[in-house]
Amino acid sequence: MFLYKMTDKDPDQTQQLRRRRLFLLKGFAFLSGAFFGLNIFSEAKAQETRFYPISEPKRQQPRSSSPKPKIAFIIDDIGSSISRAKAFLSLNLPMTFAVLPRLQYSALLAREIHGKGHEIMLHQPMEPYDHDIDPGPGALYVSYKDDEIEEIVKENISLIPQASGVNNHMGSRFTSCSNKVVEALKIIKQKDLFFVDSLTSRHSQAYKLARRLNMKSAPRNVFLDNSLELMDVRRQLNHLKQHALNHGEAIGIGHPHLSTLFALYDFKCELNQNDPLFELVSVSDLISV
Repeated sequence: MFLYKMTDKDPDQTQQLRRRRLFLLKGFAFLSGAFFGLNIFSEAKAQETRFYPISEPKRQQPRSSSPKPKIAFIIDDIGSSISRAKAFLSLNLPMTFAVLPRLQYSALLAREIHGKGHEIMLHQPMEPYDHDIDPGPGALYVSYKDDEIEEIVKENISLIPQASGVNNHMGSRFTSCSNKVVEALKIIKQKDLFFVDSLTSRHSQAYKLARRLNMKSAPRNVFLDNSLELMDVRRQLNHLKQHALNHGEAIGIGHPHLSTLFALYDFKCELNQNDPLFELVSVSDLISV
């Protein structure tokens, strides 16, 4: 997977393959826990080593008078691993990072990633249909009273003060329960945060209710990595691009997996090779009331 035959026939292609192989090797090392280089996080613990992101040569892009379709990437499940956050930051792409509350590195990563200019969201855990799956600390359940939901959402938001928005982690059951999800949305609106419905279930009422509340909101359009096969992630990226071409914009949600990292790197290389068809933006740029 990581090996390519180098030739002298096309120096640009050879250099591109070398950069890709280096990125794949470093990405694999980061996501498997073998760290090297220098840390991009100033506050990371001493045992976490440092890393310089791979830089891509800048190319002059021709100016276009017509607006380009916009794509926003959300990377979910940030908070338990510094190394996985490092790997995705090394892409040097505009992305929004959704941070789970109350995990070991949640506060640190939210602070450091936001300090590097990326948008932060609270990745609010919510109850799934499958009772054997734990959505994690700070989760919302349909059995909770309204004041319990209010207290939990307020506390989670206070723990991630850099967040400009919220999206749901899991929540297939909770987002289908209108009277419960609306209580959570009211607090999110009260805090002047936008909401993205991750649409973990076709029964979700969250986006529809957010619109009724006149909230700044949007639904995700494509999950990038329901399947962790690299070819499947690439296929989902193609679906995302097609949606952006058809509708002018698209929101894709991915997770800190190796296949997602590699697919996004290839996506970046494609953008750099030609006059980009798409404009990459933070998800808040695609939020409407």
